[in-house]
Amino acid sequence: MMLSENNMQDKRDRVKEKPKLNESLDSSDLGEEGDPHYWKKQFKRASREIEELNKQLDTALRSMDKLIQQLAILENSTLVKLRKFFYLYLSRLRSNVNKGKKRNFFTILFQYIFKRGGRIFRLFLTKVFCTLYLIFEIRKVVIIEVVGNYLATTAHYSQYLMRKKLNKEIIKQHKRSINSFSQRPWFSIVMPVYNPRIDLFTKTLDSIIGQIYEYWEICIADDNSTDLEIRETLERYCKADERIKVVYREKNGHISRASNSALELATGEYSVLMDHDDILREDALYEIAKAINRKGGADLIYSDEDKIDEWGLHLDPHFKPDWCPDNLLSRNYLGHVCVFKTAQLRDVGGWRVGYEGSQDYDLILRYTEIYNNVIHIPEVLYHWRIHSESAAMSEAVKPYAYRAAQMALTEAMRRRGMEATVDFLDSFRGYSIRFGLLNKDAKVSIIIPSKNQAELLKKCLRSIEKKSTYRNFEIILIDNNSDQKEFFHLVKQYTKQNAISFKCIQDKDAFNFSRLINLGRKHATGEFLLLLNNDTEVITPDWLEAMMEHAQRKEVGVVGAKLLYDNDTIQHAGVIVGLGGAAGHVLVGEDREGPGYFNYVNMLNTYSAVTGACFMVRTKVFDEVDGFDESFGTEYNDVDFCLKVLEAGYRNLYVPNCELYHYESMSRGHPHSTSESYKKHVKEVNLFRKKWKTFVENDPCYNPNLSLGVHNFGLK
Repeated sequence: MMLSENNMQDKRDRVKEKPKLNESLDSSDLGEEGDPHYWKKQFKRASREIEELNKQLDTALRSMDKLIQQLAILENSTLVKLRKFFYLYLSRLRSNVNKGKKRNFFTILFQYIFKRGGRIFRLFLTKVFCTLYLIFEIRKVVIIEVVGNYLATTAHYSQYLMRKKLNKEIIKQHKRSINSFSQRPWFSIVMPVYNPRIDLFTKTLDSIIGQIYEYWEICIADDNSTDLEIRETLERYCKADERIKVVYREKNGHISRASNSALELATGEYSVLMDHDDILREDALYEIAKAINRKGGADLIYSDEDKIDEWGLHLDPHFKPDWCPDNLLSRNYLGHVCVFKTAQLRDVGGWRVGYEGSQDYDLILRYTEIYNNVIHIPEVLYHWRIHSESAAMSEAVKPYAYRAAQMALTEAMRRRGMEATVDFLDSFRGYSIRFGLLNKDAKVSIIIPSKNQAELLKKCLRSIEKKSTYRNFEIILIDNNSDQKEFFHLVKQYTKQNAISFKCIQDKDAFNFSRLINLGRKHATGEFLLLLNNDTEVITPDWLEAMMEHAQRKEVGVVGAKLLYDNDTIQHAGVIVGLGGAAGHVLVGEDREGPGYFNYVNMLNTYSAVTGACFMVRTKVFDEVDGFDESFGTEYNDVDFCLKVLEAGYRNLYVPNCELYHYESMSRGHPHSTSESYKKHVKEVNLFRKKWKTFVENDPCYNPNLSLGVHNFGLK
């Protein structure tokens, strides 16, 4: 939704003023040595630098301690000990084999078991499993031949790349499509250049020149490169193609200034950001132009991406969700390729000096505060180059980039009027953002449906009572047909005590989870509702604050938590609609600390839904969507509720720093354990799939290239 004209102009003015504020970061503002305050300013600046470095050092040391502990556990594991034992005796066997040409028992054993026998056994297993696969596979089977420089592998991503490889017929079809476009936008590829490797730089330029879509220009700012061959290469390319424009900076100003110099050359409606050693897919600009024609003009367009090494091997593809602005609060998930409207890019002031290393992140945060019509193209259109000097090779190559990102996020929150603290995640895999509570006296109503299971419920209640640092809450226990004396004894204990607010509501009707939640809402007096299963246990003391700080935000609807099995692996870290046919949890079985898919375990993420085993919502939002749909008595009621909230215009979030144990299905057992429960399951699955068909077929918080049959963001 676009902002009103007055609000938009106010935000533009604020963003335009920011580059002036940033000038304080430049050493030129410290004055001359003759200035009596010069050394005082220098000292303050150095103190701030030391403080920031100490924070980074603390984070690095914590990460190192965890890695040392994990290594010690690994080295002491039975599997590693067996491996050592195996290789010890294998080495002894080989030493007996290598005794000249003389054949002995060990020679024969090694030959038939480890050489011939191993090959025969592998071939046998291959034949068996291939045959079984072809018998049971119901989809079309595509046999892919290995051609060109692609590795001889059956890995899914290699198959993806092969499927996307263009042939002459496809290129002809694309060119016919271009001729039918109602809009043929001119793209300005903005590229700062400083001493790139010539072989990689020429491949970058060639990947642009070879684009199917021909309405482009390359706007290069050479940031005073010291390698004379760079200038020779640029001049050669400029002579060969007049669409290549270059400005030579007289003084090295680093990437932000160089990018702004390149932007000054741009005449296209859209500016495409590109590094001097990366590669565009042959049809990248065509896909971007096609998206503009299909969906109308966009303020910002981004695609999926992967990495490519010096030998042309593709790896680490990142298949991203559609536009999820809250994901930007923990990392720059847009990455590459990123396309902006040129006029609007200039309007926000371009790149800011002082944010080098995360200059694009800072730009995106400022830009999307004003211009938020964003299109995602679910195609790998950009190949991010890995080599020894690139940021893609190692997170340690440019440590200053993390400080710049931290500063950009902190300033973004300040501009948006939000009190926030930004810190580094372990191993510098993103950022942790915490907000202050707007109302520190707001009441939270914790609704817990239960039947019997006194021991489980006792563990749940005690963890809330003993561990919660936020104390203004009430517990509303909904008793649905309990008949065990231990349960009633526990309820009596909590009813008599005065330490926490507690009440038990009796319900004698047949089990219907949605109805129980709606009943709990009728008795709730809090500004926030927290739905909680009785088979959960609180781990993090500030769990309520962690959810409230996001649930209080007017644009946020439902806030979910990180739920763990008792072996410290993930039980819930978000819900994907369509997963498993209806809806399912992602990253199940991953380690508590992650990282999982691109560290999604530890990052603030937008999902279409989160589990009702533990989620928070403002009472006002709950009432706005008429609570839970009682047609879903056992399953998918929480997902249905989340989708109703999503349709009402709110965003649903997974918050990783709120952790609980979830002893799943221990309260009422597995929902498919009886014939009757299975029939109910089938009925509710069909109802859900019919009601939310669009989301089941395409969850915007998931990527259509990813599988709906696995929990780990695996490729189709």
